[in-house]
Amino acid sequence: MDGPLTMRSGFRTWLLWAALWVPVAMAARAASPSVTDLFAQAESIRSAEPARFSALVDALQRRKQEMEPRQREQLEYLEAYRLAFSGNYDAVIPRLKALAASAKDDDIRFRANALLVNLYTKSRRFAESLRQLGNVLPQMDRVSDPQLKVHALVEAAYLHNEIGQYGLGLQYAERILSEHSDSRARCFAEYLKYDAMMNLATMPADMAPLDDAIDHCTAGGERLLANHIRVIVARAMAAKHKRAEAIALLRTHLAEVESFRYPYLAVLVKATLAELLFERGDLKAAETYASEAIALSGAVGTSTQSLVGAYRTMYRIAERRRDTETALVYYRRFAEADKAYLNEVKARELAYQIVRQETFEKSEQIQRLGSQNQLLQLQRKLESKSVQNTRLVVVLLTMLLASIGYWAYRTKRTQMMFKRLAQTDALTGIGNRSHFSIQSERLLAQCARNEQEVALVMFDLDHFKTINDRYGHAAGDQVLVRVAELCRGLDYRNAVVGRLGGEEFALLLPGMSLAQAVEAAEDCRQRVTRIDTSGTGHRFLVTASFGVTTTALAGYQLARLFSLADRMLYRSKHDGRNQVSAYEGGYSLPERRTVPASGETARRETQEQES
Repeated sequence: MDGPLTMRSGFRTWLLWAALWVPVAMAARAASPSVTDLFAQAESIRSAEPARFSALVDALQRRKQEMEPRQREQLEYLEAYRLAFSGNYDAVIPRLKALAASAKDDDIRFRANALLVNLYTKSRRFAESLRQLGNVLPQMDRVSDPQLKVHALVEAAYLHNEIGQYGLGLQYAERILSEHSDSRARCFAEYLKYDAMMNLATMPADMAPLDDAIDHCTAGGERLLANHIRVIVARAMAAKHKRAEAIALLRTHLAEVESFRYPYLAVLVKATLAELLFERGDLKAAETYASEAIALSGAVGTSTQSLVGAYRTMYRIAERRRDTETALVYYRRFAEADKAYLNEVKARELAYQIVRQETFEKSEQIQRLGSQNQLLQLQRKLESKSVQNTRLVVVLLTMLLASIGYWAYRTKRTQMMFKRLAQTDALTGIGNRSHFSIQSERLLAQCARNEQEVALVMFDLDHFKTINDRYGHAAGDQVLVRVAELCRGLDYRNAVVGRLGGEEFALLLPGMSLAQAVEAAEDCRQRVTRIDTSGTGHRFLVTASFGVTTTALAGYQLARLFSLADRMLYRSKHDGRNQVSAYEGGYSLPERRTVPASGETARRETQEQES
C-alpha cells in the first residue's frame, strides 16, 4: 500500500509544481524582449554607451539560433563594431572584409565597407582607406536607409580631415547638415565641421553654435563626440586667453571621458589640460595630466599631435624647474615624437597624391579602352566600305596615337612631379631629410675614396615654438623659408643642404677642416640673426644653435657624423643657445668650442629683446 500511495503522492507533487511554475516561465519568456527589439536597442546606443552595447551583443549572441540569415549578418557586423571600438583593428579588419564579401543584404554589405574606411583611417593606412572610400561612395544610390548614407558621408569627412584635406572634409560635413536634420546626424557633422574649421583657422567668433553642437550630440546620445567638441571649444577659449574657463570645461567632464575607455579621446583631453595648466603656472597638475597622456598613448599606437604636446609640456616643466637632465630626456622624446608625427603627416599627403594618381590612371585607362573599343567597332563597319572610309580609319588611328602620346606625356610629367615631392621639402623648397641623407652618403663615399675631409654642420632655430605661438604659424613658416634661402645662398662648392624636420637644418661641406667649418657655421649663425622679419608684420630676433664635426674625427659614416653634430647642437642649446659648438674628439662630451657673437650682433640682439 505504501508504494502506490507514495507514487501517487509524488505524481501529485510534480503536477502541483508544473501548475505553479510553467505559467511563470511562460510569462517570463513572453516578457523578455524580442530579437528585433534587442537589435534596435543595440543599434541606438552602439557608440554612446559602450558597456551596455556590449551586453546587448552578448544577449543577441545567446539567441543566435532564433535569427534569420539577415539578422545573423547584422549580428556579425555588431560584433565587429564592438571589437573595433576596443582598438583591435588588426583583428577586426579581416572579419569585416569577409562580411562585405559574403553578405547577401545590400545594407549590411554597405555598412561593413563603410566601417572598413573608418578602421583603415584609424590604423593610419590612408591609401587603403581612400581606395575603400572610392568603392563605397558610388554605392550610396543603391542603399535604402538614409542613415547609411549619413554613415558614408561621415566617413568621407572624417578621412579627409585626418589626411589634412580639411576643405574637402568641411564640404562633406556641410552636405550632411544640408540633407539631414536628426540630432545624431547633426552631431557627427558638426563635430567634423568644427574640427576642419579649427585646422583651417576659420572658427566662428561666437561660441554659441558649438554649444548647440554639444546639445545635438547629447540629445542624440553621442556623449563621446560631445566631449570631442568640448576639446575644440576649450582650444578656442585658450586662443582668446580664457584658459581658466577652458580648464574648468575639460575637468568637469574628465570623469565621463575616462568612463568611455577610449584611449584616443583620453590622451587628447589630458594632453590639452596639461598644456593649459602649464600656461597657468600649475606645474604639478600639468605634470600629472601629461604623464597620464603619455602612459595612455601606447594604446593609440601612433605618434599623435596630443602625444607631441604631452612630451613638450613635460620638457617645459623640467626646464622651468631647472632640471637640465630631465629636460634633455623629454626634449629628445618630444623631438622624436614630433618628427614621427611630421613623417606621418607627410605620409598622409603622399597617400592622398598616390590615390589621386591611381584614380587618374584608371580613368585614363578606361578612356583608352573606350577609344580602342570604338575604333574596333568602326573598323568592322568600315571593312566593307570604300577607300574614303579607309582614309577615315587612318585619321582615327592618328588621333588615337596622338591621344596615347598626349596621355603618356601627362603621365611622365606626373611621375616627375611625384619624384620632386618625394625629394623636396614642400615649404622651403630645399632637400628633405631622406634626399639629404642619400646625397650625403654619395658625397661621403666619393670623398672617402679621394681622402678629402668633409664637415657636417647641424643647426636648430631657438625658441621656434614661441615664435609660432606669439606671432602665428604663418610667421614661423616665413622664418623657415628665409633660413632655407639663406642656406641656398651660402657660397660653398658642392655643399649639400637639407631640412631635417621641424626647425632643424644641416649642411654637408666637402673639403673643409674643423676650423673652417666652425667659421662657416659662425657666418651662418650671424646671417640668421640678421634675418629681417618685418615681412611677417612683426619684428623679432631669430637665432640658432649649431653643432659641428668632421670626418677627420668621426669617419665617413653619416650616422656617426649625425650623432656627434647632434650632441654638439644640444651642447649649444643647453649652454645658452645662439652659439656654435664643435666636436674635437674624445669619448665624453668635449669642452664646447664656441665662437662668440660679434659686437654688432650682440647690440642687435639687445635691441630686439628690449623691443
